[in-house]
Amino acid sequence: MKASLGLKAAAFAALAFLHVPLLIVLFYAFNVEEAAFTFPPPGLTLNWFAVTLQRPDFWRALGLSLQVAAVATAIALVLGTLAAAAVHRTRFFGRETISLLLLLPIALPGIVTGIALRSSIGLFEIPFSFWTIVIGHATFCVVTVYNNALARFRRMSKSLVEASMDLGANSFQTFRYVLLPELATALLAGAMLAFALSFDEVIVTTFTAGQQQTLPIWMFAQLTRPRQRPVTNVAAFIVIAITTLPIYLAYRWTSRTTDVH
Repeated sequence: MKASLGLKAAAFAALAFLHVPLLIVLFYAFNVEEAAFTFPPPGLTLNWFAVTLQRPDFWRALGLSLQVAAVATAIALVLGTLAAAAVHRTRFFGRETISLLLLLPIALPGIVTGIALRSSIGLFEIPFSFWTIVIGHATFCVVTVYNNALARFRRMSKSLVEASMDLGANSFQTFRYVLLPELATALLAGAMLAFALSFDEVIVTTFTAGQQQTLPIWMFAQLTRPRQRPVTNVAAFIVIAITTLPIYLAYRWTSRTTDVH
């Protein structure tokens, strides 16, 4: 059915509402002014990219964000996949409650999760470190992998596993040659989303990082210095570039497989 003109206009209005602020940030990354945001800008320059890329604190923050996102994603892949397999393949008392509790961390406000993690870290006297940030990020990254894996398990035919067992394959061979290929795109999509979520997370990181600065925290610190705003815009440009690719790939992989099984 052909969409009406009003529906198309509403769709474009929604896209503009979501993306115009991002375009403004990207545009002002090239502004020649240091502190003002006049429009149109008096000129455009690539100088702020050179200034940003020469700052060692920017690279330290970027490196920490990439490492945290990679490790949190790896933990989420293992825990999320195992949890989805357990919930889907077995029947036990409290199964639905466990499924709900697994989804809860991403539904709760980030500040609640952050306060809870901070209290736990203090209770067990754990020093703030790289690993406290990873633990905080893994709490909500697990959910994205769990959701994707559980949805794929539900679409997967049980006869595949039964046929594999009937042909003499053991549990590992069934997982390696039957389940894993079926789950691969769902797990990759979940991992990409988890990486993007972890990379730009701010609130939970504020409560679990101590004196360390991930890239989003570093950007907040720069905003308090008016003459560093162009540097912040350049950092935002880089964050958008890094997070857009995994989100796009996750979208493509999940949309490509929705009609399978």
